[in-house]
Amino acid sequence: MGNLLRAALLCLLVAVAWLLLQANDWSTTVRQGSAQSPKPPDGRFGVVESYEDPVAATDLGVAWTRVRFHWAYVQAEGPDTWTPRISEEQISGELEAGRAVVGILIGIPDWARDVNRLPLGLWLPHDDPGNTWANYVREAVGRYNGRIDHWVIWNEPDIADPTTPGHTWDGTIEDFIQLQRVAYLTAKESNPDAVIHLAAFTHFWDPGYFDRFLAGLVTDPDAAANDYYFDVATAHLYFQPNSIYDIIQSFYGDMARHGLWKPIWLMETNAPPLNDPTWPVPNWTLSVTLDEQAAFMPQVLASALAAGTQRIAVYKLKDTETDRLANPEPFGLIRADGSRRPAFTTYQVATEYMAGVTSARRERWNEVGQIGLAQAERSTTVLFARLPMPQVAEVAAVAETAVLVDMWGTRRTITAQEGFFRVELPPALCTQPIGDYCMIGGTTYYLVQASDGGRPPADPPSPGDAPLLLPGETADDFPLDVTPTPTPTADAVPAIIPAPATTKPPASTAASTSPETPTPMATATLEFIQPPDVPASVAAPDVSNTTPDQIGYWLLVLALLVGAGLFTYHKYNR
Repeated sequence: MGNLLRAALLCLLVAVAWLLLQANDWSTTVRQGSAQSPKPPDGRFGVVESYEDPVAATDLGVAWTRVRFHWAYVQAEGPDTWTPRISEEQISGELEAGRAVVGILIGIPDWARDVNRLPLGLWLPHDDPGNTWANYVREAVGRYNGRIDHWVIWNEPDIADPTTPGHTWDGTIEDFIQLQRVAYLTAKESNPDAVIHLAAFTHFWDPGYFDRFLAGLVTDPDAAANDYYFDVATAHLYFQPNSIYDIIQSFYGDMARHGLWKPIWLMETNAPPLNDPTWPVPNWTLSVTLDEQAAFMPQVLASALAAGTQRIAVYKLKDTETDRLANPEPFGLIRADGSRRPAFTTYQVATEYMAGVTSARRERWNEVGQIGLAQAERSTTVLFARLPMPQVAEVAAVAETAVLVDMWGTRRTITAQEGFFRVELPPALCTQPIGDYCMIGGTTYYLVQASDGGRPPADPPSPGDAPLLLPGETADDFPLDVTPTPTPTADAVPAIIPAPATTKPPASTAASTSPETPTPMATATLEFIQPPDVPASVAAPDVSNTTPDQIGYWLLVLALLVGAGLFTYHKYNR
Protein backbone atom coordinates (compact mmCIF):
# COMPACT_ATOMS: atom_id res chain seq x y z
CA MET A 1 0.00 0.00 0.00
CA GLY A 2 1.48 3.33 -1.11
CA ASN A 3 2.00 6.34 1.06
CA LEU A 4 -0.83 8.29 -0.62
CA LEU A 5 -3.33 5.50 -0.04
CA ARG A 6 -2.22 5.18 3.57
CA ALA A 7 -2.72 8.93 3.96
CA ALA A 8 -6.22 8.73 2.48
CA LEU A 9 -7.22 5.93 4.82
CA LEU A 10 -5.74 7.78 7.77
CA CYS A 11 -7.83 10.86 6.87
CA LEU A 12 -10.91 8.70 6.75
CA LEU A 13 -10.19 7.08 10.13
CA VAL A 14 -9.51 10.45 11.73
CA ALA A 15 -12.79 11.86 10.38
CA VAL A 16 -14.77 8.88 11.67
CA ALA A 17 -13.11 9.13 15.07
CA TRP A 18 -13.82 12.86 15.18
CA LEU A 19 -17.48 12.31 14.35
CA LEU A 20 -17.86 9.67 17.07
CA LEU A 21 -16.20 11.95 19.59
CA GLN A 22 -18.50 14.83 18.73
CA ALA A 23 -21.56 12.63 18.92
CA ASN A 24 -20.60 11.98 22.54
CA ASP A 25 -19.43 15.43 23.62
CA TRP A 26 -21.50 17.78 21.46
CA SER A 27 -25.25 17.83 20.99
CA THR A 28 -28.10 20.08 19.90
CA THR A 29 -31.23 18.53 21.28
CA VAL A 30 -33.35 21.67 20.97
CA ARG A 31 -33.63 21.60 17.19
CA GLN A 32 -36.04 18.70 17.23
CA GLY A 33 -39.80 19.10 17.29
CA SER A 34 -41.84 18.16 20.31
CA ALA A 35 -42.79 14.84 18.75
CA GLN A 36 -39.15 13.83 19.11
CA SER A 37 -38.36 15.71 22.32
CA PRO A 38 -38.42 13.59 25.50
CA LYS A 39 -39.15 16.58 27.75
CA PRO A 40 -42.16 18.90 27.97
CA PRO A 41 -41.42 22.63 27.81
CA ASP A 42 -40.81 24.62 30.96
CA GLY A 43 -43.99 26.47 31.95
CA ARG A 44 -42.08 29.72 32.49
CA PHE A 45 -41.38 30.38 28.83
CA GLY A 46 -43.86 31.56 26.23
CA VAL A 47 -44.27 33.45 22.98
CA VAL A 48 -46.97 35.87 21.87
CA GLU A 49 -49.35 34.68 19.13
CA SER A 50 -48.04 31.17 18.70
CA TYR A 51 -51.14 30.32 16.67
CA GLU A 52 -49.60 32.19 13.72
CA ASP A 53 -47.31 29.17 13.20
CA PRO A 54 -48.22 26.40 15.67
CA VAL A 55 -45.76 23.88 14.21
CA ALA A 56 -42.87 26.29 14.69
CA ALA A 57 -44.13 27.14 18.19
CA THR A 58 -44.01 23.47 19.09
CA ASP A 59 -40.50 23.27 17.67
CA LEU A 60 -39.58 26.35 19.69
CA GLY A 61 -40.63 24.52 22.86
CA VAL A 62 -42.78 27.16 24.58
CA ALA A 63 -45.48 26.35 27.11
CA TRP A 64 -47.88 29.29 26.81
CA THR A 65 -49.03 32.03 24.51
CA ARG A 66 -51.06 35.24 24.58
CA VAL A 67 -53.96 36.09 22.28
CA ARG A 68 -55.78 39.40 21.92
CA PHE A 69 -59.53 39.90 22.20
CA HIS A 70 -60.00 43.45 20.98
CA TRP A 71 -63.49 44.53 21.94
CA ALA A 72 -63.81 46.89 18.96
CA TYR A 73 -63.40 43.89 16.62
CA VAL A 74 -64.99 41.16 18.70
CA GLN A 75 -68.29 43.05 19.11
CA ALA A 76 -67.96 45.59 16.33
CA GLU A 77 -71.63 45.30 15.35
CA GLY A 78 -73.07 45.31 18.84
CA PRO A 79 -73.25 43.40 22.11
CA ASP A 80 -74.97 40.38 20.53
CA THR A 81 -72.11 39.66 18.10
CA TRP A 82 -68.86 37.77 18.67
CA THR A 83 -66.20 37.79 15.94
CA PRO A 84 -62.69 37.48 17.43
CA ARG A 85 -59.63 37.49 15.21
CA ILE A 86 -58.62 34.07 16.59
CA SER A 87 -60.87 31.16 15.67
CA GLU A 88 -62.19 28.38 17.88
CA GLU A 89 -60.09 25.95 15.85
CA GLN A 90 -56.93 27.95 16.53
CA ILE A 91 -57.61 28.05 20.27
CA SER A 92 -58.26 24.30 20.25
CA GLY A 93 -55.04 23.78 18.32
CA GLU A 94 -53.03 25.64 20.93
CA LEU A 95 -54.56 23.66 23.77
CA GLU A 96 -54.07 20.37 21.96
CA ALA A 97 -50.41 21.29 21.42
CA GLY A 98 -50.07 21.64 25.19
CA ARG A 99 -49.78 25.42 25.28
CA ALA A 100 -51.76 27.38 27.84
CA VAL A 101 -53.57 30.39 26.41
CA VAL A 102 -53.61 33.80 28.08
CA GLY A 103 -56.24 36.23 26.80
CA ILE A 104 -55.98 40.01 26.78
CA LEU A 105 -59.12 42.16 26.92
CA ILE A 106 -58.77 45.64 25.43
CA GLY A 107 -60.46 48.18 23.21
CA ILE A 108 -63.82 49.91 23.00
CA PRO A 109 -66.23 49.71 20.06
CA ASP A 110 -67.82 52.99 19.00
CA TRP A 111 -71.25 51.93 20.20
CA ALA A 112 -69.90 51.39 23.74
CA ARG A 113 -67.79 54.55 24.09
CA ASP A 114 -68.91 57.51 26.18
CA VAL A 115 -68.10 61.20 25.65
CA ASN A 116 -64.85 60.78 27.64
CA ARG A 117 -63.79 57.90 25.38
CA LEU A 118 -64.31 55.41 28.21
CA PRO A 119 -66.63 52.38 28.24
CA LEU A 120 -70.26 53.34 28.73
CA GLY A 121 -71.36 52.82 32.31
CA LEU A 122 -67.85 52.06 33.56
CA TRP A 123 -68.56 53.61 36.96
CA LEU A 124 -71.79 51.69 37.45
CA PRO A 125 -71.64 48.58 39.68
CA HIS A 126 -70.14 45.60 37.91
CA ASP A 127 -73.45 43.72 37.99
CA ASP A 128 -75.44 46.62 36.50
CA PRO A 129 -76.62 45.80 32.94
CA GLY A 130 -75.64 49.32 31.89
CA ASN A 131 -71.93 48.63 32.57
CA THR A 132 -70.85 47.70 29.03
CA TRP A 133 -67.29 46.82 30.07
CA ALA A 134 -68.55 44.36 32.67
CA ASN A 135 -70.84 42.81 30.08
CA TYR A 136 -67.92 42.27 27.69
CA VAL A 137 -65.69 40.78 30.39
CA ARG A 138 -68.52 38.50 31.52
CA GLU A 139 -69.09 37.23 27.98
CA ALA A 140 -65.40 36.63 27.24
CA VAL A 141 -64.50 34.92 30.52
CA GLY A 142 -67.66 32.82 30.57
CA ARG A 143 -67.41 31.81 26.91
CA TYR A 144 -63.87 30.41 27.31
CA ASN A 145 -64.21 29.11 30.88
CA GLY A 146 -61.83 26.20 31.36
CA ARG A 147 -60.04 26.85 28.08
CA ILE A 148 -58.69 30.32 28.78
CA ASP A 149 -58.40 31.00 32.49
CA HIS A 150 -55.75 33.76 32.45
CA TRP A 151 -56.93 37.24 31.47
CA VAL A 152 -54.88 40.44 31.10
CA ILE A 153 -56.93 43.60 31.58
CA TRP A 154 -55.94 46.16 28.97
CA ASN A 155 -52.49 47.00 27.61
CA GLU A 156 -49.88 49.68 28.38
CA PRO A 157 -52.17 52.32 29.94
CA ASP A 158 -49.12 54.37 30.96
CA ILE A 159 -48.63 55.59 27.35
CA ALA A 160 -50.38 58.94 27.76
CA ASP A 161 -49.59 60.60 24.42
CA PRO A 162 -52.75 60.30 22.29
CA THR A 163 -50.75 60.92 19.09
CA THR A 164 -48.74 57.74 19.65
CA PRO A 165 -49.98 54.52 17.99
CA GLY A 166 -49.33 52.66 21.25
CA HIS A 167 -51.75 54.90 23.15
CA THR A 168 -54.79 52.90 24.33
CA TRP A 169 -56.19 54.61 27.44
CA ASP A 170 -57.78 58.06 27.63
CA GLY A 171 -58.88 57.98 31.26
CA THR A 172 -57.22 58.89 34.53
CA ILE A 173 -55.51 56.46 36.89
CA GLU A 174 -58.72 56.45 38.94
CA ASP A 175 -60.66 55.48 35.82
CA PHE A 176 -58.19 52.69 35.17
CA ILE A 177 -58.49 51.39 38.73
CA GLN A 178 -62.24 51.20 38.14
CA LEU A 179 -61.67 49.32 34.86
CA GLN A 180 -59.51 46.80 36.74
CA ARG A 181 -61.95 46.56 39.65
CA VAL A 182 -64.94 45.86 37.38
CA ALA A 183 -63.02 43.31 35.35
CA TYR A 184 -61.77 41.45 38.41
CA LEU A 185 -65.14 41.21 40.17
CA THR A 186 -66.94 40.23 36.97
CA ALA A 187 -64.37 37.65 35.91
CA LYS A 188 -64.24 35.94 39.31
CA GLU A 189 -68.03 35.60 39.30
CA SER A 190 -67.99 34.14 35.78
CA ASN A 191 -65.06 31.81 36.43
CA PRO A 192 -63.84 31.41 40.04
CA ASP A 193 -60.66 29.83 38.66
CA ALA A 194 -59.84 32.86 36.54
CA VAL A 195 -56.41 34.45 37.06
CA ILE A 196 -56.52 38.20 36.49
CA HIS A 197 -53.45 40.08 35.33
CA LEU A 198 -52.88 43.80 35.53
CA ALA A 199 -52.30 45.54 32.26
CA ALA A 200 -48.65 45.54 31.32
CA PHE A 201 -46.75 48.70 32.15
CA THR A 202 -43.88 49.91 29.98
CA HIS A 203 -42.16 52.00 32.70
CA PHE A 204 -40.22 54.15 30.20
CA TRP A 205 -43.25 56.18 29.16
CA ASP A 206 -44.11 57.07 32.76
CA PRO A 207 -41.76 55.61 35.42
CA GLY A 208 -44.07 56.52 38.28
CA TYR A 209 -47.35 55.21 36.85
CA PHE A 210 -47.26 51.78 38.49
CA ASP A 211 -46.55 53.26 41.93
CA ARG A 212 -49.34 55.85 41.56
CA PHE A 213 -51.71 53.12 40.39
CA LEU A 214 -50.98 51.03 43.48
CA ALA A 215 -51.27 54.06 45.75
CA GLY A 216 -54.77 54.68 44.46
CA LEU A 217 -55.69 51.01 44.52
CA VAL A 218 -54.94 50.45 48.20
CA THR A 219 -57.21 53.30 49.24
CA ASP A 220 -60.23 51.27 48.13
CA PRO A 221 -61.76 49.95 51.40
CA ASP A 222 -62.83 46.73 49.63
CA ALA A 223 -59.52 46.13 47.86
CA ALA A 224 -57.91 43.88 50.50
CA ALA A 225 -60.99 41.65 50.68
CA ASN A 226 -60.73 41.18 46.89
CA ASP A 227 -56.96 40.55 46.72
CA TYR A 228 -56.50 44.09 45.42
CA TYR A 229 -58.27 43.17 42.20
CA PHE A 230 -55.35 41.39 40.53
CA ASP A 231 -53.43 38.14 40.81
CA VAL A 232 -50.40 38.91 38.62
CA ALA A 233 -48.52 42.11 37.73
CA THR A 234 -47.35 42.39 34.14
CA ALA A 235 -44.57 44.22 32.31
CA HIS A 236 -43.52 44.93 28.72
CA LEU A 237 -39.79 45.69 28.64
CA TYR A 238 -37.48 45.73 25.66
CA PHE A 239 -33.89 46.06 24.43
CA GLN A 240 -31.79 46.26 27.63
CA PRO A 241 -31.17 43.21 29.87
CA ASN A 242 -29.62 45.50 32.50
CA SER A 243 -32.54 47.91 32.82
CA ILE A 244 -35.06 45.07 32.57
CA TYR A 245 -33.48 43.55 35.69
CA ASP A 246 -33.62 46.90 37.47
CA ILE A 247 -37.20 47.71 36.49
CA ILE A 248 -38.56 44.31 37.53
CA GLN A 249 -36.87 44.83 40.89
CA SER A 250 -38.34 48.33 41.15
CA PHE A 251 -41.84 46.97 40.44
CA TYR A 252 -41.44 44.52 43.31
CA GLY A 253 -40.24 47.45 45.41
CA ASP A 254 -43.32 49.47 44.49
CA MET A 255 -45.58 46.63 45.59
CA ALA A 256 -43.64 46.13 48.81
CA ARG A 257 -44.04 49.81 49.73
CA HIS A 258 -47.80 49.36 49.50
CA GLY A 259 -47.81 46.10 51.45
CA LEU A 260 -48.40 43.90 48.39
CA TRP A 261 -46.72 40.85 46.93
CA LYS A 262 -47.82 39.57 43.56
CA PRO A 263 -45.78 37.65 40.98
CA ILE A 264 -44.56 39.55 37.93
CA TRP A 265 -44.75 38.23 34.38
CA LEU A 266 -42.62 39.77 31.65
CA MET A 267 -45.23 39.22 28.96
CA GLU A 268 -43.41 41.01 26.16
CA THR A 269 -39.70 41.36 25.53
CA ASN A 270 -37.43 41.48 22.49
CA ALA A 271 -34.74 43.53 20.78
CA PRO A 272 -35.89 43.83 17.15
CA PRO A 273 -33.12 43.96 14.53
CA LEU A 274 -32.57 46.77 12.07
CA ASN A 275 -30.59 44.83 9.45
CA ASP A 276 -32.82 41.92 8.53
CA PRO A 277 -32.58 41.52 4.72
CA THR A 278 -36.36 41.11 4.40
CA TRP A 279 -37.16 44.11 6.59
CA PRO A 280 -34.38 46.71 6.79
CA VAL A 281 -35.20 49.50 9.25
CA PRO A 282 -34.00 53.03 8.41
CA ASN A 283 -35.59 54.70 11.48
CA TRP A 284 -34.82 52.35 14.32
CA THR A 285 -35.30 52.98 18.03
CA LEU A 286 -32.02 51.49 19.28
CA SER A 287 -29.35 49.79 17.22
CA VAL A 288 -29.69 46.00 17.23
CA THR A 289 -28.34 43.61 14.60
CA LEU A 290 -29.60 40.10 13.93
CA ASP A 291 -26.67 38.65 15.86
CA GLU A 292 -27.33 40.97 18.79
CA GLN A 293 -30.99 40.01 18.85
CA ALA A 294 -29.86 36.39 19.04
CA ALA A 295 -27.58 37.18 21.99
CA PHE A 296 -30.35 39.18 23.69
CA MET A 297 -32.55 36.11 24.12
CA PRO A 298 -30.48 34.19 26.71
CA GLN A 299 -29.32 37.42 28.34
CA VAL A 300 -32.83 38.74 28.95
CA LEU A 301 -34.14 35.38 30.17
CA ALA A 302 -31.33 35.02 32.70
CA SER A 303 -31.62 38.66 33.80
CA ALA A 304 -35.40 38.46 34.20
CA LEU A 305 -35.18 35.23 36.20
CA ALA A 306 -32.54 36.75 38.47
CA ALA A 307 -34.84 39.75 39.05
CA GLY A 308 -37.65 37.48 40.21
CA THR A 309 -39.78 37.27 37.07
CA GLN A 310 -42.08 34.25 37.21
CA ARG A 311 -43.00 33.93 33.53
CA ILE A 312 -41.47 35.37 30.36
CA ALA A 313 -42.71 35.61 26.77
CA VAL A 314 -41.10 36.97 23.63
CA TYR A 315 -43.11 39.32 21.46
CA LYS A 316 -43.74 37.75 19.00
CA LEU A 317 -43.55 34.45 17.14
CA LYS A 318 -44.05 35.56 13.53
CA ASP A 319 -44.20 38.71 11.43
CA THR A 320 -47.66 39.28 9.96
CA GLU A 321 -48.96 41.46 7.14
CA THR A 322 -50.27 44.16 9.46
CA ASP A 323 -47.08 44.49 11.49
CA ARG A 324 -45.46 47.06 9.21
CA LEU A 325 -48.37 49.43 9.78
CA ALA A 326 -47.95 49.23 13.56
CA ASN A 327 -44.21 48.71 14.10
CA PRO A 328 -41.18 50.15 12.31
CA GLU A 329 -39.11 47.13 13.32
CA PRO A 330 -39.63 43.38 12.88
CA PHE A 331 -40.40 41.62 16.16
CA GLY A 332 -41.04 38.11 14.88
CA LEU A 333 -38.72 35.22 15.67
CA ILE A 334 -39.97 33.97 12.31
CA ARG A 335 -40.18 36.06 9.16
CA ALA A 336 -43.42 36.38 7.23
CA ASP A 337 -42.05 33.94 4.63
CA GLY A 338 -41.62 31.27 7.32
CA SER A 339 -37.82 31.43 7.60
CA ARG A 340 -36.39 31.70 11.09
CA ARG A 341 -34.29 34.53 12.39
CA PRO A 342 -31.20 33.50 14.38
CA ALA A 343 -32.98 34.54 17.61
CA PHE A 344 -35.41 31.65 17.13
CA THR A 345 -32.59 29.19 17.71
CA THR A 346 -31.04 31.01 20.65
CA TYR A 347 -34.40 31.33 22.40
CA GLN A 348 -34.96 27.63 21.75
CA VAL A 349 -31.60 26.74 23.30
CA ALA A 350 -32.05 29.18 26.21
CA THR A 351 -35.37 27.69 27.30
CA GLU A 352 -33.79 24.23 27.26
CA TYR A 353 -30.78 25.12 29.41
CA MET A 354 -32.74 27.38 31.77
CA ALA A 355 -35.46 24.81 32.39
CA GLY A 356 -36.21 23.80 35.95
CA VAL A 357 -34.54 26.79 37.61
CA THR A 358 -35.10 26.89 41.38
CA SER A 359 -33.15 30.08 42.09
CA ALA A 360 -31.27 32.67 40.07
CA ARG A 361 -28.76 35.35 41.02
CA ARG A 362 -26.63 37.94 39.28
CA GLU A 363 -23.10 37.03 40.40
CA ARG A 364 -21.10 39.49 38.33
CA TRP A 365 -22.16 42.52 36.31
CA ASN A 366 -19.27 44.60 35.02
CA GLU A 367 -17.20 43.76 31.95
CA VAL A 368 -18.65 40.25 32.26
CA GLY A 369 -22.28 39.32 32.74
CA GLN A 370 -22.51 36.25 34.99
CA ILE A 371 -25.82 34.87 36.24
CA GLY A 372 -26.00 31.70 38.30
CA LEU A 373 -28.99 29.37 37.93
CA ALA A 374 -29.64 26.57 40.43
CA GLN A 375 -31.41 23.49 39.06
CA ALA A 376 -32.09 19.99 40.29
CA GLU A 377 -28.84 18.03 40.30
CA ARG A 378 -26.97 20.72 38.37
CA SER A 379 -26.09 24.39 38.19
CA THR A 380 -25.88 26.53 35.07
CA THR A 381 -23.88 29.74 34.85
CA VAL A 382 -24.83 32.13 32.05
CA LEU A 383 -21.80 34.06 30.77
CA PHE A 384 -21.21 36.83 28.22
CA ALA A 385 -18.91 39.80 27.63
CA ARG A 386 -20.44 43.26 28.09
CA LEU A 387 -17.68 45.19 26.29
CA PRO A 388 -16.44 45.15 22.68
CA MET A 389 -13.26 43.31 23.61
CA PRO A 390 -12.64 39.69 24.69
CA GLN A 391 -13.13 38.83 28.34
CA VAL A 392 -12.33 35.88 30.59
CA ALA A 393 -14.76 34.58 33.17
CA GLU A 394 -13.75 32.38 36.08
CA VAL A 395 -16.42 30.20 37.65
CA ALA A 396 -15.81 28.22 40.83
CA ALA A 397 -15.70 24.51 40.10
CA VAL A 398 -17.71 21.95 42.06
CA ALA A 399 -16.55 19.17 39.72
CA GLU A 400 -13.47 18.38 37.69
CA THR A 401 -15.27 18.77 34.38
CA ALA A 402 -18.25 20.75 33.10
CA VAL A 403 -20.16 21.13 29.86
CA LEU A 404 -19.79 24.44 28.05
CA VAL A 405 -22.63 25.22 25.65
CA ASP A 406 -22.77 28.24 23.36
CA MET A 407 -26.02 30.03 22.59
CA TRP A 408 -26.47 27.98 19.40
CA GLY A 409 -26.46 24.72 21.33
CA THR A 410 -22.90 23.59 20.57
CA ARG A 411 -21.49 21.60 23.50
CA ARG A 412 -18.02 20.63 24.63
CA THR A 413 -16.48 19.35 27.83
CA ILE A 414 -13.98 21.53 29.69
CA THR A 415 -11.72 20.80 32.67
CA ALA A 416 -11.26 22.88 35.80
CA GLN A 417 -7.89 24.40 36.63
CA GLU A 418 -6.97 25.20 40.23
CA GLY A 419 -10.59 25.10 41.31
CA PHE A 420 -12.02 27.27 38.52
CA PHE A 421 -13.36 26.96 35.02
CA ARG A 422 -11.88 29.63 32.78
CA VAL A 423 -14.16 30.62 29.91
CA GLU A 424 -12.96 32.92 27.13
CA LEU A 425 -15.79 35.18 26.00
CA PRO A 426 -15.88 36.81 22.54
CA PRO A 427 -16.37 40.58 22.44
CA ALA A 428 -19.80 42.15 22.15
CA LEU A 429 -20.66 43.72 18.79
CA CYS A 430 -21.77 46.79 20.73
CA THR A 431 -23.57 48.66 17.96
CA GLN A 432 -25.50 50.40 20.76
CA PRO A 433 -23.55 51.44 23.86
CA ILE A 434 -25.56 52.37 26.94
CA GLY A 435 -23.40 54.34 29.33
CA ASP A 436 -20.08 52.57 29.75
CA TYR A 437 -21.23 49.14 28.58
CA CYS A 438 -22.79 47.53 25.57
CA MET A 439 -26.57 47.39 25.61
CA ILE A 440 -26.44 43.74 24.52
CA GLY A 441 -23.51 41.50 25.35
CA GLY A 442 -21.61 39.13 23.11
CA THR A 443 -22.04 35.45 22.37
CA THR A 444 -23.61 33.83 25.43
CA TYR A 445 -22.43 30.58 27.04
CA TYR A 446 -23.92 28.14 29.53
CA LEU A 447 -21.47 26.46 31.91
CA VAL A 448 -23.24 23.38 33.26
CA GLN A 449 -21.93 21.50 36.31
CA ALA A 450 -23.31 18.51 38.19
CA SER A 451 -24.23 19.59 41.71
CA ASP A 452 -22.79 16.43 43.24
CA GLY A 453 -19.39 17.03 41.64
CA GLY A 454 -19.74 14.08 39.29
CA ARG A 455 -19.71 13.76 35.54
CA PRO A 456 -21.20 16.77 33.68
CA PRO A 457 -24.82 16.30 32.59
CA ALA A 458 -25.30 14.79 29.16
CA ASP A 459 -28.54 16.59 28.33
CA PRO A 460 -30.34 19.84 29.11
CA PRO A 461 -32.29 19.77 32.38
CA SER A 462 -35.87 18.63 32.78
CA PRO A 463 -38.32 21.52 33.17
CA GLY A 464 -39.66 20.41 36.53
CA ASP A 465 -43.10 21.36 37.78
CA ALA A 466 -43.67 24.96 36.67
CA PRO A 467 -47.39 25.32 35.89
CA LEU A 468 -49.09 28.64 35.28
CA LEU A 469 -50.25 30.48 38.37
CA LEU A 470 -53.48 29.18 39.87
CA PRO A 471 -55.85 31.00 42.24
CA GLY A 472 -54.71 30.91 45.83
CA GLU A 473 -51.02 30.38 45.03
CA THR A 474 -48.44 32.55 46.74
CA ALA A 475 -44.76 33.24 46.23
CA ASP A 476 -43.92 30.07 48.16
CA ASP A 477 -45.72 27.95 45.56
CA PHE A 478 -43.43 28.98 42.72
CA PRO A 479 -40.46 26.84 41.68
CA LEU A 480 -38.44 30.01 41.14
CA ASP A 481 -37.42 30.98 44.65
CA VAL A 482 -36.11 34.50 44.19
CA THR A 483 -36.38 37.13 46.90
CA PRO A 484 -36.29 40.44 45.03
CA THR A 485 -34.31 43.28 46.54
CA PRO A 486 -36.32 46.45 46.00
CA THR A 487 -34.18 49.17 44.50
CA PRO A 488 -34.97 52.84 43.90
CA THR A 489 -34.33 52.42 40.18
CA ALA A 490 -37.64 53.89 39.05
CA ASP A 491 -35.99 57.28 39.28
CA ALA A 492 -32.61 56.02 38.10
CA VAL A 493 -33.93 54.95 34.69
CA PRO A 494 -35.18 58.15 33.03
CA ALA A 495 -37.93 58.14 30.48
CA ILE A 496 -37.21 59.44 27.00
CA ILE A 497 -39.30 61.22 24.42
CA PRO A 498 -41.25 58.47 22.65
CA ALA A 499 -40.45 57.58 19.07
CA PRO A 500 -43.64 58.61 17.24
CA ALA A 501 -43.81 55.65 14.86
CA THR A 502 -43.73 52.67 17.21
CA THR A 503 -46.35 50.90 19.30
CA LYS A 504 -43.65 49.24 21.38
CA PRO A 505 -42.26 51.16 24.37
CA PRO A 506 -38.95 52.86 23.58
CA ALA A 507 -35.94 52.08 25.71
CA SER A 508 -34.02 54.53 27.82
CA THR A 509 -30.92 56.01 26.24
CA ALA A 510 -29.20 56.19 29.60
CA ALA A 511 -27.84 53.26 31.55
CA SER A 512 -29.74 52.17 34.62
CA THR A 513 -28.00 51.23 37.82
CA SER A 514 -28.51 48.71 40.57
CA PRO A 515 -26.79 47.81 43.84
CA GLU A 516 -25.03 44.94 42.06
CA THR A 517 -23.61 47.13 39.32
CA PRO A 518 -19.93 47.92 40.01
CA THR A 519 -18.42 51.25 39.15
CA PRO A 520 -17.65 51.13 35.41
CA MET A 521 -14.03 50.99 34.37
CA ALA A 522 -12.56 54.29 33.36
CA THR A 523 -11.36 52.81 30.06
CA ALA A 524 -14.77 51.46 29.07
CA THR A 525 -16.23 54.56 27.39
CA LEU A 526 -17.65 53.46 24.06
CA GLU A 527 -18.51 55.05 20.77
CA PHE A 528 -21.57 54.32 18.69
CA ILE A 529 -20.87 51.71 16.01
CA GLN A 530 -22.99 52.05 12.89
CA PRO A 531 -24.36 48.62 11.94
CA PRO A 532 -23.43 47.35 8.50
CA ASP A 533 -25.86 47.99 5.68
CA VAL A 534 -27.57 44.89 4.37
CA PRO A 535 -29.20 45.16 0.93
CA ALA A 536 -32.87 44.23 0.97
CA SER A 537 -32.29 42.01 -2.04
CA VAL A 538 -30.03 39.65 -0.11
CA ALA A 539 -31.71 36.34 0.65
CA ALA A 540 -32.72 36.00 4.27
CA PRO A 541 -30.36 33.66 6.11
CA ASP A 542 -31.87 30.79 8.05
CA VAL A 543 -29.43 29.40 10.57
CA SER A 544 -32.05 27.58 12.60
CA ASN A 545 -30.96 24.17 11.38
CA THR A 546 -27.18 24.59 11.44
CA THR A 547 -25.91 22.15 14.04
CA PRO A 548 -22.56 20.70 15.10
CA ASP A 549 -23.80 17.31 13.90
CA GLN A 550 -24.17 18.75 10.40
CA ILE A 551 -20.68 20.19 10.65
CA GLY A 552 -19.37 16.75 11.50
CA TYR A 553 -21.34 15.26 8.63
CA TRP A 554 -19.83 17.63 6.07
CA LEU A 555 -16.33 17.16 7.45
CA LEU A 556 -16.79 13.42 7.06
CA VAL A 557 -18.01 13.90 3.49
CA LEU A 558 -14.99 16.12 2.80
CA ALA A 559 -12.64 13.51 4.24
CA LEU A 560 -14.22 10.79 2.08
CA LEU A 561 -13.89 12.93 -1.03
CA VAL A 562 -10.27 13.69 -0.24
CA GLY A 563 -9.61 10.04 0.41
CA ALA A 564 -11.33 8.97 -2.80
CA GLY A 565 -9.40 11.53 -4.78
CA LEU A 566 -6.08 10.43 -3.35
CA PHE A 567 -6.95 6.79 -3.95
CA THR A 568 -7.86 7.49 -7.59
CA TYR A 569 -4.73 9.54 -8.11
CA HIS A 570 -2.58 6.80 -6.62
CA LYS A 571 -4.28 4.06 -8.71
CA TYR A 572 -3.84 5.75 -12.09
CA ASN A 573 -0.55 7.54 -11.61
CA ARG A 574 1.67 5.03 -9.92
